Amino acid sequence: MCFLSMDQFAGLTPKQAVEQIAALLGCSPTSAEVASYLDTHDQLSHLREEFLFPKNAELPPSDLSLIDGSKECIYLVGNSLGLQPKMARKYLEEELDKWAKTGVHGHTEGSRPWAWAENNIEELMANVVGAKTEEVALMNGLTVNLHLLMLSFYKPTATRHKILLEDKAFPSDHYAVESQIRLRGFDPEQSMMLLSPRPGEDTLRTEDILEAIEKEGESIAVVMFSGVQYYTGQLFDMAAITEAGQRKGCYVGFDCAHAAGNAELKLHDWGVDFACWCSYKYLNSGAGGLAGAFIHEKHNHTIEPALMGWWGHDLKSRFQMNNVMQLQPGVNGFRLSNQPILLVCPLQASLEVFNRAGMAALRRKSLLLTGYLEYLIQWFYRKDPACPHKPHVRIITPSDPRQRGCQLSFCFSVPIGKVFQELEKRGVACDMREPSVLRVAPVPLYNSFSDVHRFVETLGCALNATQQ
Repeated sequence: MCFLSMDQFAGLTPKQAVEQIAALLGCSPTSAEVASYLDTHDQLSHLREEFLFPKNAELPPSDLSLIDGSKECIYLVGNSLGLQPKMARKYLEEELDKWAKTGVHGHTEGSRPWAWAENNIEELMANVVGAKTEEVALMNGLTVNLHLLMLSFYKPTATRHKILLEDKAFPSDHYAVESQIRLRGFDPEQSMMLLSPRPGEDTLRTEDILEAIEKEGESIAVVMFSGVQYYTGQLFDMAAITEAGQRKGCYVGFDCAHAAGNAELKLHDWGVDFACWCSYKYLNSGAGGLAGAFIHEKHNHTIEPALMGWWGHDLKSRFQMNNVMQLQPGVNGFRLSNQPILLVCPLQASLEVFNRAGMAALRRKSLLLTGYLEYLIQWFYRKDPACPHKPHVRIITPSDPRQRGCQLSFCFSVPIGKVFQELEKRGVACDMREPSVLRVAPVPLYNSFSDVHRFVETLGCALNATQQ
């Protein structure tokens, strides 16, 4: 029998790949055989073994009268909280053991000295977001980092005081921007420029974003977008937005919470001014994990932190304690205090897996994996005019793979809450967002094509249950 390799899939659309494989196997494109074939030929499939999957019996909402409690759940919610890397426990235990045995000496001894432990993994993080190591700092939480960056990059004047962002930005971003505007004595009603999709559309068109920047750019101080929109799953054209904003004299920054570890980012090459992200979603560092920040090297000697702490002091003289600040250039000067070693450990465990895979390879798999999900959803649950009462699904995430990461956002013709409840009973971990969206994220680092097939089958059972 002739086989198609993953490299050959790269030249095909997901629809073409699925249908060619089905023809090769002599089965339906919706058969589980296709998923099994894709998994067998997935060169990244071994990475799944690096993570811990909850069992059905371990998930509180599961109904064990409907499913086998000993089987792994269908985990498609890495866009909210990534799975635990198996090495996280080992690394944590190493540091707890070091603390128990050496006490204060752990600050300078061992494989990850606490006094600079985060520095050891910043190169790994930089590879994930497409940056130089010295442009990345691991510190704080996402919103704290956003505030620190905005304090330096948002410099409003009487004529240039607006911040451009999506109308439905993640609430934390919205609140941060609003409070930064008030802090400078401006009115959010006048200075927050919120951009909405066209009437009847779910996502923003790139040309509308660029047009808004071109039209209002002289009054915009900062363009502040997400990399991937949390609700719709839209991946913004960060390169085009950056170029357009900077051409009009604006600083351009991104919240990459849903983009880091999901899309292939090139923050340095795109010339992005600043960015920040959390690490507990696609980067699998655990709830409340250590966040990241980026400042392009071009700002190393022109942008300084508005707030300073001793961790922004040059490491070589930091412990001289003379109270004369020797500020590190760029993003490193924005550090405030030493990082919690127990948060460094799980992030290190995850980043090591990322760097064995590489973002380019993960993105190639992601295009096929999410395309496979889209194909099956449209096959089984597209609106059928001949059966108007049959439950159906509408995908609001862009169909163009270049405009999305791995997440697809679904709207249903039946109440979303009931669908979500029935999925959880059947061992599916996904994510409902008000008012009407189910977010499903097949993560290429650890999800399989069989996970996707199982989900689509289970969705059919859940939809049937809503009709009873």
